Amino acid sequence: MKVNGFAGVISILLVALFFVAMLASVLSCGQKEGVDEKIVVATSILPLADFLGNVGGEKIEVIVMVPPGASPHAYEPTTSLMTALSRAKMYAKVGSGIEFELVWMDKLLAINKEMLVIDCSKGIEIHETAGEHEGEDEHGAMDPHIWMSPPNAQIMVQNICRGLVQVDPTGKAYYEKNRDSYLQELIRLDRDIRSSLSGMASRTLMVYHPAFGYFAREYNLAMLPIEVEGKEPTAAGMALSIEQAREHNVKVIFVSPQFNPQSAEVIAGAIGGRVVFIDPLADDYVMNMRQFLSELVQSTD
Repeated sequence: MKVNGFAGVISILLVALFFVAMLASVLSCGQKEGVDEKIVVATSILPLADFLGNVGGEKIEVIVMVPPGASPHAYEPTTSLMTALSRAKMYAKVGSGIEFELVWMDKLLAINKEMLVIDCSKGIEIHETAGEHEGEDEHGAMDPHIWMSPPNAQIMVQNICRGLVQVDPTGKAYYEKNRDSYLQELIRLDRDIRSSLSGMASRTLMVYHPAFGYFAREYNLAMLPIEVEGKEPTAAGMALSIEQAREHNVKVIFVSPQFNPQSAEVIAGAIGGRVVFIDPLADDYVMNMRQFLSELVQSTD
């Protein structure tokens, strides 16, 4: 009996030790998850998601409300996106008047009233849409595409960093180090654009959708859009674009992939030129802008 009783005690102790070990393991995992848990942040468009990723690095998870291939002029977020937004600690809005934010921002805030909203346009001068068809006198439409200017992108990155520090003060040094590294990349991009375009004789840029106004203004280019106020060009508008392209010796028409290129292709055919797709909403900002620069330089060769 004594032997059995002693064995029973040993068994109970072994079971107890097993459960203690299991509990310690669970607690350890829970602590690790707490340390490694990423901060959820949201934004409207892919270029800003890229800015967030470059500053926030491994500390953040980014939700993009307007997914690849969609247009911020008309997109309606899915239920799953709206649900995901409820976990966000911060929302980085473009702040320049893109249609998605004008229509949806109040609804997004209603879903998550606790998240910090930062305005990435703070410190940037918003301009009217540049490059309306020559001979037309249209004013008042503001151009929301502020990120298409690398100097503006630098300001937006700094605004993002301040927001991340506000929601996660313990990561301040990490975010600021990442910010400074990415800012150097944007400064190099700006310098290379200025150098590459400095000797370009033809300084006229023909585009389908007027998303390149801030780029054109920053680098002393003239932008001629085919589309006006979001509308397909009329026959008269097409004829005017062909006339302008010939007058300015335009050989390349830049088209955003979110839009139907048919009108641009007709004009390109009439002038013996070509259509080149450049996405203002690409997810790798620097690579996309360098591709645009390369195509722009080749267009005048």
